[in-house]
This record gives sequence, C-alpha cells and structure tokens, in this order.
Amino acid sequence: MIPLLSDPTLHTVALGTALLGVMSGVLGSFAVLRRESLLGDTLSHAALPGVCLGFMVTGARSLTGLMAGALVTAMLAAFAMVFLVRYTRLKTDAALGIALGLFFALGVVLLTHIQATGGAAQAGLDAFLFGQAAALSRADLLPMSSVGLVAVGLVVLLWKPLKLLTFDPEYAAVIGLPVRSLELLITLLVALTVVVGLQLVGVVLMTAMVIAPAAAARQWCCSLHGMVILAALLGATAGVLGGGLSALIPGLSTGPVIVLVASVIALGSLFFAPRRGLIPAWWRQGHRLSRTSSDRVLETVYQLACEHGSGRYRVEEGAVDAYHGIATAAILVSLRERGLLEAVDHMPDEGRHWRLTNEGMSYAAARAGRPDEAIGV
Repeated sequence: MIPLLSDPTLHTVALGTALLGVMSGVLGSFAVLRRESLLGDTLSHAALPGVCLGFMVTGARSLTGLMAGALVTAMLAAFAMVFLVRYTRLKTDAALGIALGLFFALGVVLLTHIQATGGAAQAGLDAFLFGQAAALSRADLLPMSSVGLVAVGLVVLLWKPLKLLTFDPEYAAVIGLPVRSLELLITLLVALTVVVGLQLVGVVLMTAMVIAPAAAARQWCCSLHGMVILAALLGATAGVLGGGLSALIPGLSTGPVIVLVASVIALGSLFFAPRRGLIPAWWRQGHRLSRTSSDRVLETVYQLACEHGSGRYRVEEGAVDAYHGIATAAILVSLRERGLLEAVDHMPDEGRHWRLTNEGMSYAAARAGRPDEAIGV
C-alpha cells in the first residue's frame, strides 16, 4: 500500500484527474443549469475525428496535436448544431443528436482507416474511446493545467454575465450583453474540458464526467456560487478516488472507474441530499401527512367538544374511529404525547375516552380560526 502511494505514475494520474474534475464541475454546472447536458455528449463524441486527424497530421501520438485536433472538430460540431437550430425547424436536442452521430461516425471511420494502415505510431490510439490514464505523463500535465487555468479564469472573470445568461438570457439580451458570444464561449469552454478529459476518461464516458459532479452539487446547493465550488470539489474527489481505486485493483480501467465514482456520488446526492434528495422528501411528505392526520383527528375531538358545550367533554375513541373510518388509536396516542389530549376513564365497558388539554383546546381553536373562542368547562 505505501509503495503504491509513493508511485509517481499514481501521483501524475491523481493530479490530472483532479484537474479534470475541477474543470468538469465548474463548466458542467452551467451546462446542467442551462439544460444542455447533451452538449457535453455531443462535443465528446465529436472530438474523436479530431484526435484521428491530429494524429494523421503530426504522425505521432503527441497530446498537444491530438488535443488541438479534438478541439477543432468539437467546435465544428457545435457550429453545426447552432446552424441546424437557427436555419432549420429542428429543435436543439435533434440538432445535437445529428451532430453527435455524424461526427462520431466520421471518427470511427478515420480510426478504422488509421488502424488498417498499420504502423507502430498508431498503437494505443483507440484508447481515446475509453481513456488510458496510465499513459498520462508529467509533460502532459502542462498543457492540461494551462487549459484548465484559462477555462476557470474566464469563468471567474466573466462571472456576472455568465450568471445572468444562465438564469435570464432574455434580460441579458435586453441590457445589451453579447448573448451569442457568451453562449459560444460556454460551448468553447465545455469543449476545452472535453478535450482535456479525452486521454483520462475517453470520448464515450466524458459526458458523464461533465454532468455527474454538477448534478450532484445541484442537490445540495441553492446558489450558483456554492454549486460551482461544490461541483469542482466533487469532480476532483471522483477523479482522485477513481484513479486510486483503479491503481489498487489490478485490471481496472481508470476512466470507467472515475465515471462510476462520479455516478455513485451523483446518485447518493439524488437520494440523500437534505433539501432535494428523494429520501428526505419522502420523509417530509410522510411527516406532513402524519401531522395532517393528527390535526384532523384533534379537530374532530374539538368539534365534538364544541357541540357538547364543554372543553372537558369525554370523547369516545370508537366515535372518532367511526367518524374517520379508520383506527385512530395510534394517532390519539401521538396527540397525547404532544400534550394536546389526555386519556380519561368513563363508564365501565364503554371503551377508552379522550378529552382536550388546555393546550389542545388552544391549538385546535387556532386551527379552526377561532383562537379567542372559549369552550365551556
């Protein structure tokens, strides 16, 4: 275990995946909030032909050349999507689907052609489909970190315009912001993030890395500022944990493990986040229903007391059951625990009886809209 932690390759992978996670979290937040999750999928698949063209031009697996080619084709796919939406009747999702299929098919054709021509230089090029983090070198971290700093720096510099564009693009256009230029910038930054993650995660899985940290952070945060920061932290955590797990367990590919960790974080957030999680929401709903049922039963006791002109009137439990059509014993006991009712003895063999406490009378009268009305004792 200790020798593994001192492995320089593991350190390089951890740094690279942490950088990718931060970029994915920051840019993915804008994609999620602007409902453009499919944009990351399209750009990641559209990067494959660029990888192939970059290799064909340079003749080597130079990360800089491959990233440049991937960025070019990813942006071409984005322009194709914008063209189809603007000049045809296609919706955005249909245009993204067309661009994704077209560019990915072209990438597969080019990759097959390169592999068919042979040559040692093309060995491992298909690893860009699913990523090959172990092939990351210290020299590769420099262009990755440069791209990451530029992307995050632009987000910080243009924070207010991007925030306004995300939540109210119509108002942004009215006050004179360059909406189309800002939209193009976000697309470019997402494309840069995709390009950075190609070697680590691959074109097939990169969309999950863009969306999962942001989707997880959305469940915990109510502000864009908090969401972006948390998404960056969750993305970095998923990258480092995924890289570490793949190193600890021989035979596991780093990219898919990173995506699995990010997906587990997202699913956990969807279920357990206090404000938006499904389980807390179900609990709150059940609690509200329980409290509503309790209040309705208390109102029944109060109404019967009002009809008999005495707040100390002993209400038979069977009468309450008959009124609601269910067994109310558990609800009546819960009302006693809340100090709103008290159990009392009545005639023998007539079943359990209940009456309001002073607190119960005040509470029930307030709910009935008659807080100042007293019931005779």
